[in-house]
Parts: sequence; structure tokens; C-alpha cells
Amino acid sequence: MNKSELIEQMAEAADISKAAAGRALEGALAAIKASLQQGKEVSLVGFGAFYVGERAARTGRNPSTGETIKIKAAKTPKFRAGKTLKDSVN
Repeated sequence: MNKSELIEQMAEAADISKAAAGRALEGALAAIKASLQQGKEVSLVGFGAFYVGERAARTGRNPSTGETIKIKAAKTPKFRAGKTLKDSVN
């Protein structure tokens, strides 16, 4: 499912226009992004939680040259599925 298909399903489920569903989705994604940028976790009970994970600095290899390179530490967004979501898939 891509973004436009998700917007279409949201519009049908909520009985609203596709434009309104698109704005709602954009608003939700912006709120999640803003919270993660502040280091806060976004928890949707039953669905799951978005959080920021830490990736340690490490060494790697350039695949074309075989040269060893240093890879910086980084923060990365992660998602942990909730029980209800896990149960619905199985």
C-alpha cells in the first residue's frame, strides 16, 4: 500500500474527502516527526510505539576499494509493534 492508497482508505473509513484525509495524515506524520526530533517516544496503545534508537560508531569497509572507513554514531527512528497489531497479523 502506498500513501495515496492509505489516504483513500482513510477517507472511506472516516467518511471524509480525500483532501481532508490527506491533511490529517500529513498532520499526524508531522507530529510524529516533531516528537522524535525532540527525543520523545510516540506511543499508540495497541498499535505500537515510534522511538529514537542509538547506533554506535563503528568501522566498516568500502565495498569497491576494500578500504577501512569509520562510520559515525547516529540516531535512527524505530518502531516497536504493539500486542494488538502483532495479534492481528498472526
